[in-house]
Amino acid sequence: MGRAFEYRKATKLKRWSNMARTFTKLGKQISMAVKAGGPEPENNPHLRTIIATAKAANMPKDNIERAIKRAVSKDDADYKEIVYEGYGPHGIAIVVEAATDNNTRTVANVRSYFNKAGGSLGTTGSLSFLFERKSVFKVKQKEGGDIEELELELIDFGVDEVFADEDEIVIYGPFDSYGRIQKYLEDNGYEIVSGEFERIPLDTKEVTEEQRAGIEKLIEKFEEDDDVTNVFHNMKEPDGE
Repeated sequence: MGRAFEYRKATKLKRWSNMARTFTKLGKQISMAVKAGGPEPENNPHLRTIIATAKAANMPKDNIERAIKRAVSKDDADYKEIVYEGYGPHGIAIVVEAATDNNTRTVANVRSYFNKAGGSLGTTGSLSFLFERKSVFKVKQKEGGDIEELELELIDFGVDEVFADEDEIVIYGPFDSYGRIQKYLEDNGYEIVSGEFERIPLDTKEVTEEQRAGIEKLIEKFEEDDDVTNVFHNMKEPDGE
């Protein structure tokens, strides 16, 4: 198994640990999907996968429906997706994805977190070469299904990693193949648990235990911000995790 598997193993237990913040972030993603493609999941593939992701995160059905209704109304905020890039302590590259209705507020907060930790906010695109953006799907394993056969079927879409994770299958493919992969999975009867994008570091940087503690504290500050949806970094995980 390759980089994607190792990355997921190290990060899957750390993201969105606070349920209230999780629902806030998912609500924004639902809003943006509705405004981009309409409120009917059957006619909006991106909304379908976000709803699946929300259900997997145990977001109540009422919360999902309210988020859709708010997005249709004129009262809902107009959220934009923005990416911030910078270096944290000890030269660790950090990419922060946000969904915000006030970029002035969000960029000020992100810059403040970097500065207080001894890091610095860079310009957009300055660190993109350090990460590879991937489409990531989790689907339920089908009874009698064959993962190797599924992987062969998905090669035409550029998928490079397919592996089992407990009772689910995780699929990593190119960023621009998201829609095609989703369509294949739906057309072939796979139940999609979640669909999202991840930035996987092309190389990782080793740090000491003490340095790691400071970097993780900064990452937690980002994740506590309601405008932040994802945080990616190139810090190498300690052996055994």
